[in-house]
Amino acid sequence: MTTTAPQVGKEPGKKRGGVLGNAGLYIAVSVAALLFLLPFYLILRNSLSTDPEITGENWKLLPSFQWGNISELFDDPTVDFARSMWNSMVIAVSMTVGTLLICSLAGYGLARIPYKHANKVFYAVLATLMVPTAVTFVPSFVLVSSLGWIDTYRGLIIPGLFSGFTCFLFRQYFLGFPKELEEAARVDGLGYWGAYWRIVVPNSLNFFAAMATITFISGWNAFLWPLVIGQDPSSWTVQVALSSFMTNQTVNFHLIFMATAISILPLVFVFLFLQRWLVQGIAQTGIKG
Repeated sequence: MTTTAPQVGKEPGKKRGGVLGNAGLYIAVSVAALLFLLPFYLILRNSLSTDPEITGENWKLLPSFQWGNISELFDDPTVDFARSMWNSMVIAVSMTVGTLLICSLAGYGLARIPYKHANKVFYAVLATLMVPTAVTFVPSFVLVSSLGWIDTYRGLIIPGLFSGFTCFLFRQYFLGFPKELEEAARVDGLGYWGAYWRIVVPNSLNFFAAMATITFISGWNAFLWPLVIGQDPSSWTVQVALSSFMTNQTVNFHLIFMATAISILPLVFVFLFLQRWLVQGIAQTGIKG
């Protein structure tokens, strides 16, 4: 009968290796966080500095805290920045609500309503994702112009309400939604609309929040379409207003950075409140056939 001697010294080695591994992981995450936050620090630092402090050779870590840059931004007679912020908020919120309603209904219909041409319609929606935006830009502008929607919220919002990608994500999500809940709703006398509105939507708020976050950020950051449609300064969005601070003659660095710092605040708030649903909602699409 043979006995194996206990192996001494392995457990402390494992523990030591685990501690070193965790320390390395924390260091790597800290470095990544610093690199991620560096642009935000530069925006805040430059927004509270003067132009010579931004472009000068004697670069300082902390700004001179020029709080007057805020009032200078909103009092600028050439750019109504407060109006631009309001326009962007109206457009982003309207596009978010409209896109969620239209694309969720389209995705639910493609996933649940039996129709012999459902797959063909779905493939047609996917085909729109393969068409470059530049191809449809001019026809869309001609259509909006012929309707008299230049310099209006209608022209800025309605053409972007439907998204083939968002419709695709909703369809994939609804394919994985438990059918038993909808069947129970139909037993109670609800139709497709009733099941969608009373059963599916209340039980899919996480995914709706994720799609709302993506859509809001996309609508807030839109630049080319608002630049073409919002020709009057009263129709400018915040992104168009930002571009007006940089011309061929002058570049107002402190106003650009201050406007940038203020314009990203709504996105930061939206992301902080909805970030835990963002990844979870995308993961719930399932990507089923």
